[in-house]
Amino acid sequence: MSFSERHIRDRSLWWDTLPGTITPRPALQGDTDCDVAIVGAGMTGLWTAYCLLDAEPSLRVRVIERQVAGFGASGRNGGWISAGIAGVHSEWAKTSGDDAVRRAERATWESVDWIGERAAAEGIDCGFAKGGILSVARNEAQEQRIRAHVDYERQWGWGEQDVMALSREQVLERVHIPDARIGYFTPHGARVNPARLARGLAEAVERKGGVIYEQTAAEFIEPGRVVTEHGTVKADHVIRATEAFTVQFANQSRAYLPLYSLMIATEPLPKTVWDELGWNGLETISDAHHLFFYAQRTTDDRIAIGGRGAPYSLGSPIDEKFEQNEPVRQRLINTLYASFPAARGAQITHHWGGALGVPRDWSMSVTYDPTTGLGFAGGYSGHGVAATSLSGRTLTDLILRRESDLTSMPWVNHPVRNWEPEPLRWIASRAIVGIMGKSDKIEDAGSKETAKRMAIIRPFLGH
Repeated sequence: MSFSERHIRDRSLWWDTLPGTITPRPALQGDTDCDVAIVGAGMTGLWTAYCLLDAEPSLRVRVIERQVAGFGASGRNGGWISAGIAGVHSEWAKTSGDDAVRRAERATWESVDWIGERAAAEGIDCGFAKGGILSVARNEAQEQRIRAHVDYERQWGWGEQDVMALSREQVLERVHIPDARIGYFTPHGARVNPARLARGLAEAVERKGGVIYEQTAAEFIEPGRVVTEHGTVKADHVIRATEAFTVQFANQSRAYLPLYSLMIATEPLPKTVWDELGWNGLETISDAHHLFFYAQRTTDDRIAIGGRGAPYSLGSPIDEKFEQNEPVRQRLINTLYASFPAARGAQITHHWGGALGVPRDWSMSVTYDPTTGLGFAGGYSGHGVAATSLSGRTLTDLILRRESDLTSMPWVNHPVRNWEPEPLRWIASRAIVGIMGKSDKIEDAGSKETAKRMAIIRPFLGH
């Protein structure tokens, strides 16, 4: 496998601005054995390796990565450590009960601080800043959704300290978004540079004694071994941590819908622009569109903003040609200028994207079978930066057979239902994006009558 540093840096702003030289770690050289083999050096695999070695330093842990650590969504996402359960509360409650859902929600909140604490302890300079999450309504339909969301959180028992409704004036005190109507704020969220977090975490794994084989493609996984292009790794425990890339394995092509999320970033903005924006609290910001935007103020004072809506291609669910899309890029630029007008005219320096793994019910799973030693985690549906840390800690407890609060979470051994075969998955993907986009246009024009339209795709959204 040939290596190009430029190819890696082109994957995102986060990679492009990573200091130093990106040099791949040595590939696997022939057959070997270990205690735990982990396929995938994204955040799921790295947190799992890190937590295992933190708990049992004598373990022989090997991580197998096709590219370089952090290459996938871990190094390309929006840089949000966003608390919240991947899945629908009411659906989780049907199988696990209300109390379990509340425990799970609280665990995601605590994961935000846990990641920040671990990054600080390991000296990982990743720009972690716990500024919370601000969501803004920009038309009447969005305002109704914001109010309904706050009411929904109140029904689960969460008070003002966890979810706070904001008036227009309160929103504008945090950031100047001209058409803001109302908003809500939760402190349970943080900004981070994800590539720096992933790369720093890989180094922490190595300091603890773990070995990461890069430029080593796993060909198939089975109990007791991982067969790669360079040799076989035998292990008592084998963990698949490949998230969206799981669909490239035989017999796993329908495990997830690889949904692309795309981003752009401005050049570093001068102080005069930031003074006009008033965005000084380092909140991560979104709106309440169906195809919502998500944005952060980066450590070097850019605005990085992303959104869904990239087309899914029949027969080629993961391909680098989908990482950029001109219509989506233009939509993001228009959203940037409308939401943050002080940035109008700033140069757009980066445009990138990556695939996230969406299971059929949009609910994450952390699964481990002690009889075979096989496990996996994924299906984060956009909550991955926080959820991967929970997965790593949970897999550690399951592998070491330690009962803990995490091993009783609703997502533990949650069954993964496959997506329908093609072309039905392709039809579903196009319907989801198309109907959401059309509903947003209708609502932006002043109508609220999109419920029937959205009802068409509800069966594909996990509820």
